[in-house]
Amino acid sequence: MTLRPAIALLLALSAAGANAQNAAPAPMQKPGATEPATKTAPAPQPKDASEAATSPEPQRKESSLPLKPTAAEAQASQLSARFLTRFHYQAQPLDDAMSAKIYKAYIESLDSEKVFFTQEDLAKFEPLKTQFDDAIWNQDLTGPFSVFNLYITRAVDRMNYARGLLKQGFDFSGNESFNFDRKKAAAPKNQAELDDVWRKRTMNDWLRLKLAGKNDDEIRKTLDKRYATYITRVRQLDDEDATQAFMTAYANSTDPHTDYLGPRAADTFDIAMRLSLEGIGAVLQARDDYTTIRELVPGGPAIKSGKMKPGDRIVAIGQGETGPMVDVVGWRQDDVVKLIRGKKDTTVRIEILPADAGVDGKHEIVTLVRKKVTMEEQAAKSKVIDVKDGDVTRKIGVIELPTFYQDFGARRNGDANFKSATRDVSKLLTELKAQKVEGVIMDLRNNGGGSLNEATELTGLFIDTGPVVQVRDARGQIDAQGDDAPGMAWDGPMAVMVNRGSASASEIFAAAIQDYGRGLIIGEPTFGKGTVQNLVDLDRFGKATTGEDAKYGELKMTIAEFIRINGDSTQLRGVTPDIQFPQNGDAKEFGESTYDNALPWRHIDPADYKPVADLKPIIGPLNQKHQARVATSPAWKLMLDELKQYQTLRDKTDISLNFAARQAERKQYEAIQTDFRNRRKAIFGGDGSPGDTDDAATSDDGLNANERSIKSEIKQEADAKKAKDTPLDEAAHIVGDEVALIKADPKVASVVLPYGGRKIDAPQTAQVPAKPAPASNP
Repeated sequence: MTLRPAIALLLALSAAGANAQNAAPAPMQKPGATEPATKTAPAPQPKDASEAATSPEPQRKESSLPLKPTAAEAQASQLSARFLTRFHYQAQPLDDAMSAKIYKAYIESLDSEKVFFTQEDLAKFEPLKTQFDDAIWNQDLTGPFSVFNLYITRAVDRMNYARGLLKQGFDFSGNESFNFDRKKAAAPKNQAELDDVWRKRTMNDWLRLKLAGKNDDEIRKTLDKRYATYITRVRQLDDEDATQAFMTAYANSTDPHTDYLGPRAADTFDIAMRLSLEGIGAVLQARDDYTTIRELVPGGPAIKSGKMKPGDRIVAIGQGETGPMVDVVGWRQDDVVKLIRGKKDTTVRIEILPADAGVDGKHEIVTLVRKKVTMEEQAAKSKVIDVKDGDVTRKIGVIELPTFYQDFGARRNGDANFKSATRDVSKLLTELKAQKVEGVIMDLRNNGGGSLNEATELTGLFIDTGPVVQVRDARGQIDAQGDDAPGMAWDGPMAVMVNRGSASASEIFAAAIQDYGRGLIIGEPTFGKGTVQNLVDLDRFGKATTGEDAKYGELKMTIAEFIRINGDSTQLRGVTPDIQFPQNGDAKEFGESTYDNALPWRHIDPADYKPVADLKPIIGPLNQKHQARVATSPAWKLMLDELKQYQTLRDKTDISLNFAARQAERKQYEAIQTDFRNRRKAIFGGDGSPGDTDDAATSDDGLNANERSIKSEIKQEADAKKAKDTPLDEAAHIVGDEVALIKADPKVASVVLPYGGRKIDAPQTAQVPAKPAPASNP
C-alpha cells in the first residue's frame, strides 16, 4: 500500500491527461501468468528499458508511411489463430463475432482516451468490424494496418496542432474545465470537437508549468520540445509495433491474460523471467534525441569499467575492435539496444557524450566485453525488523519477492545453478535463521506472478510434502501439483503479506499457505487471477510450416485454470486475508473482476490434503491486538489520512483551467502536504520528507517523467527505499504477537505450529532439484 507516489501522480492531474502523449501503443500490462510448462508471463521490468536480446544490426531512424506487414507477420497472425481456436482453454471461433471484439479492443488500445480518432474516422472503419477475422485467416493485414497508419498520422497531426497553439498562449481567466480522464467519454464528433479537446489539453499543460513558476518563454520551449519529441517517437513506430498492437487486441479478446508477443516483446519476456541477459549491464532511457544511461547494473561490464555513469548519452556503437561506428542519435531505444546486446565474450565499442558535458562536449569511446549480467533488483531480498513487545525485542525476518522467476532454459539444459526464486528464498531463510529471527514474513505485495512451478516449490519450503494447487484443463481433467521434497526450510511462525497487486502465482502460494493453516495472510484481498498460461514458440512452428527461418514471436495462451486445494478458485475472488488492512479503493478499476471477459469463479472437489496447523484460535486475538494498536498509532492514522487524500484525488476527473482557481487548489493541497510532513517529522524524525517523493514532485513541477534530470529521479528512488513502510511494520508486530502467544502457552504452540511443533528438517541437498521443467503443452 504505497500511497504517496500515487498522490503525487494524481496531483499532477494533467499527467493523466497526457497519457495520449506517451509513445507507441503497447499491450496492457497485467499480472504475470502462471504456467505448467516452459515459460510464464513477464515479471515486473527494470525501470525503463534494459538491453534486449537480438543480434546487432543497423536500424533506420524513422519508419516510412504507410507501414506494411511483412510476410512473417501475416503468417504469425494466422498461426496464432490456429492455436487460439484449437488449444485455448475456452477456444472460440475466429469469425465475425470475434472480429467485432478484436475491432473494439484494437481501437481502445490505440485511442483509449478518445483523443485521436473522431466519430467520422470510426464511421470509415465500420466495415472492418467484420473483416478482421478474414484478415487473419487470409494473411492479409491491410485493414488492421490502415487503422494503425491513420493512428500515426492523427498522432503527429495532433502534436503539430498543439505546437501551433503555443504561439499565441492562453487566457486563464475564464471558467473552462478540462476532463483529463476520457476513457468513458465518446469520441469527438468531428475535427472541430477534436481541436477543442486538444486546445484544453495543451492549455492544461501550459497551466501546470505556469503554476510551477515558469515564465511564458520557458513554457513554450518546454512544451514545444515535448511535443516534437513525441512526434519523433511516434514516427519511429514500425510494422512490428502495428502487428503487436493488432494481435494483442485479438489475444486479449479471447481472455484478459492471453497475449501475443512479437519478436521484441518475446526477447524482453525471456530476460524478465531469467533475470539475466548478455550485454554490458546498463539500464537505458530515452531522453530527447539520445538513449541515455539511467543506471548501471552491479557487477556488469559497464560499472566495472569505471568509465560510464548515469546520465551519459550514447552517440554511436561499433561491433568488435574495428567495426564501423554507427551513429544512433535520434534512434528509437530498442534499436539502440539491439546494437549493444550480443553474445557473451564479444566486444562492443560505445561512444558516449558524458553526463556533465554540453551537447558540444568531448565524446569518449568505451570498449567493453559483453558478459552475462544478473538483474538482482528483481530478485528476492531480505531484511530484519526489530519488534518491541514491552521489555522484549523480537526479530522478524522479511523476504520481499517481486516475482516468481526462473531461468527455464538453464534448467532444461541441466544447469545446476539455474536462477530460481525458490532457491534464492531458501538461501535467505538460511541467513535469517543464522540471525535468530523468530518469525518470517513473505512480502508478496505487487508481485504479479510468474512460474507456477516456482509457486509450488516455494510453498514446499514451508510444508513437509503435499499438494499445493489443482490445475483444471480444457477437458475438465484435474491435476494436483505439489511438493514432493521432504522437509521444511522454515518451521516457525510465518505470514504472507499481500495486496491488490498480488496475483497469479502469488495467489497460489498465499492460498496454499492459508489452506494448510501454515501461516497468516495479512493485507488486502488479492487480484483474483486464477488462470494458467503456456508459451508457444511461434518461430518453431512457423519454420516447420513455411520452411523459412523468420521471426514470428510467441503466443502466451491460457490453457487451464488453477484452483486452490480446498476446491475454491481464486478467479475473480482472489485470496481474502486473515487480518485485513485498509484497501486503497482501486478494486473497481484494478483486478480480475474489472475485465469484461474474465472467466467465472469455479468450485471443484478439494484435493487430498490435511492442514498442518490450525491458526483459527489465534486469528481473533491477533486481530484484536492489531486493532487496539493501530487505534492509537500516529503512523497508522497518518497512513489512513494519506489514503483518504489519495482516494479524493483519484476520484477527480475534471480540473479547472482558471489560474486563480487552480492556484487556490494548489495552496490547499500544499497545506495538506505540509501537515503530513510535520506529522511525519514528529513520528519518524528527520526532515519529515515523504521519502518516496521530493517536494517538487509533491507540488507538481509540470514536467513529464522523462523531462526531469536522471539524477533527481535516482535520488527519489533512493529516498523511496528509505521511506517508512507502516503496513509492513504492523505486519511484523502481528507476527511478533503470534510468537508471544506461542511462547506463552505450549498448548497454543502445539496447535499453531506446523505438525504440532515437531522438527522436520529439510534435506541437506538443494531445495530445488535441477530437473527439467515439464514439456510444453500448447
